[in-house]
Amino acid sequence: MQYWLIKSEPDVWSIDQQKKAGAKGAPWDGVRNYQAAKNLKSMKKGDLCFFYHSNIGKKIVGIVEVIKEAYLDKTDKSGRFVAVTVKFLEKLSKPITLESIKKSKELGHLALIKQSRLSVMPIDSKSWKILNKMSKV
Repeated sequence: MQYWLIKSEPDVWSIDQQKKAGAKGAPWDGVRNYQAAKNLKSMKKGDLCFFYHSNIGKKIVGIVEVIKEAYLDKTDKSGRFVAVTVKFLEKLSKPITLESIKKSKELGHLALIKQSRLSVMPIDSKSWKILNKMSKV
């Protein structure tokens, strides 16, 4: 299993909308950055993703699971980009702010800090555990 962080603007697609999508999940589409698209292609069924609200809020707000691996993104007329389907698992009782992530020396290497514009990024297992602990404090 691998871990990821996926970003969405909450006024476009929020954790609450993801929750309402239920067990069938929802496509994670509209990704047009080649590096982010490559990350989508690497996702496997069962992988877990932190759900991050970008622009408004700037915090990890929940966890979703990949339930369908990469397929052609129906919103892409060029046929070059892919989507995956993710389903809601949980909403964090204590969201993890970008500010608190930046303050942690152990998380300074994350793409969330180094490549802030990237919308789909891997998270190593050690960082996944640290972030999970931060959400339960």
